[in-house]
This record gives sequence, structure tokens and C-alpha cells, in this order.
Amino acid sequence: MKYTNYTQYKEYGLTLVELMISMALGLLVILIATTLLLSSKTAYATQDDATRLQDSGRFAIESIARAARQSSYENWDREDAPITASATLSANIVGLDSASLKETPYGIESPLSASINGSDVLALRFFGSGTGERGDGTMVNCAGFSVPAPTSQEEAEQQRGWSIFYVAQSNGEPELRCKYQGKDKSKWNSDAISSGVESFQVLFGIDTNGDSLPNQFITASAVNALDDALVVQGANTDERTKDKNKKTNWKKVVAIKIALLMRGSQPTRNDALKTQYDLFGKEYSDKQGEHDKGTRIKETQVPIASRNRLRKIFTMTITLRNQSAGSQS
Repeated sequence: MKYTNYTQYKEYGLTLVELMISMALGLLVILIATTLLLSSKTAYATQDDATRLQDSGRFAIESIARAARQSSYENWDREDAPITASATLSANIVGLDSASLKETPYGIESPLSASINGSDVLALRFFGSGTGERGDGTMVNCAGFSVPAPTSQEEAEQQRGWSIFYVAQSNGEPELRCKYQGKDKSKWNSDAISSGVESFQVLFGIDTNGDSLPNQFITASAVNALDDALVVQGANTDERTKDKNKKTNWKKVVAIKIALLMRGSQPTRNDALKTQYDLFGKEYSDKQGEHDKGTRIKETQVPIASRNRLRKIFTMTITLRNQSAGSQS
């Protein structure tokens, strides 16, 4: 008979010291993993917000530029006599400093004195193209709706299209808005173009010597001041306001500078939050910032709830293709 010798093994549990060490190591691993996860999430959120900020800013500034470039359009391909910008028509480009708008009043009438960080108003007039209610789709307002050509030279003033840009608050966020006429010319609409616009600033390039080049870039208030200093006999009548001595220098605008300060939608920053944003450059802000509100924004003056967001300035200078003084003048 063969006997097998079985060795008996005893099992022992962990000691208290071993248990504590194991728990400490496990918690350390969890802490490291959690830190990496949060870091990755923060980096992703920052990158995503930066991308959205870049896209929003580029879309907003390109929308304004597109509308500005078509403001002096005249259709010379018509079989009959073209409808042109005569000297009796209102200016193609006008603006307001540190103002906002209501949706329903005509054009930029009855502006609101309260604005988001001194944001400006830019109003652009343009001829449409094509016949019928919808036109041919080549000339559109800031909302993307096609604008038909005026039916006659006599109706050109009232039938020209509008693209008006201003900043207003919506659900706690400042946004660039587009105001335009609907199919019924007596009704106005307003649509959001881009959210997170903390400041929208405009300077107007005036041609003072007739060479089609801007000699100075000034604010809307400065353009109006030039008009106030002029005495004009019978020209440039605004039929809506019966103001015969206005808008002369607005017709000398041959270029515009636009600047947008955009902010992100998420609180992704943890730096000192003391940046200063000069929308037209430090030199301009040093000289004109006190009078041209909104061209210099300091983060220390931004509301705390939105202070730790990404911010970026977008600027563009737009040269108009045609003289806005009128081809018949």
C-alpha cells in the first residue's frame, strides 16, 4: 500500500498595516487617474471653446464684411437704364456710437442709449438684384434673404435693402444681431448672428480730397460733427426727417474698420485674468479710448461671472469698391 503525504497549507489574512498600505496605494492610483481625466477634460473643453470662439468670430466679421462690400453695388447688366445711386439718395453707410436698437422702429431710428460695453451700430444700404419678391439670390441682406432690385429710380430710396448690425443681450449673453426689412417693407426683423460679442466697434474712413482713399478713420459721432459744421444748400435731403444738411460726409466714407471682442461660452481659464484688450490697438486706445467707449476693455472691469472665459479680438479693414457719393453726383 502506497501512502501519499499531503502538505497542509494555512491561509492567513492581511495584517492591518498591509491593509492600510494597500488602501493608500489604491487611493493614490485613483487620484492619479482622476487627475489625468480632469486634466484631459479641461484641455478638451478649452480646445473646443477656442475652436468655437474662432469660428464665431470669423463668421461674424465675414458677415459684416460681405454686407459692407455690397453696399455700393449697382447693376449695369440691365437691358434698360440701370438704377444708380443718385445724389438725392441717402448714404449707403451710416452708424451710431455706443448705442443699441429696438427691432420694430424704421432703420436706426429711436436708438437705445444703453449699449453693451459701448458697442456701435453699423447700418448698410444696398441695391438688390433680379425681379419679383425674392430677386435672383445674388444680393442678400445680413440675414441671408435675397433682396430684389428697385422697380424704378423714383422708388430706389425705399426699395433698397438694409443690413444693420448691433449688439444686444439675450439670455444673459451679448450677441451680434442683424436687423433687416421683411417682405412687407413696413415690418422689421432681427436675428442673432453670433453670441459672445462683448464689444463691436466701427471706424469710418473718410475721403476728404476726392482721391477715393481714406484720409482719416473717425467715429460715427465725428462724422456727424463734420456734417454739423457744414452749410449745404438743398443737397442730400433725407426725405424721412426733412433734414437737408445731414449725411454729406457719410457719402464720403470709402472704407471702414471693424473690431469685435469675442468671448467663449465656458469658464475655462485659471490665469490672473488681468488682460487688457485694445480693439484698435494700444496707441488708438491711449489717445481716444476715453472718448470712444468700448475700444479698450479690461478684464478687471468685466463681471466676475464671465471673467474667466477665453477672449479674442477680430479686426478687419474693408475698402468699398464704388464711390458711395453716387454715380450720378
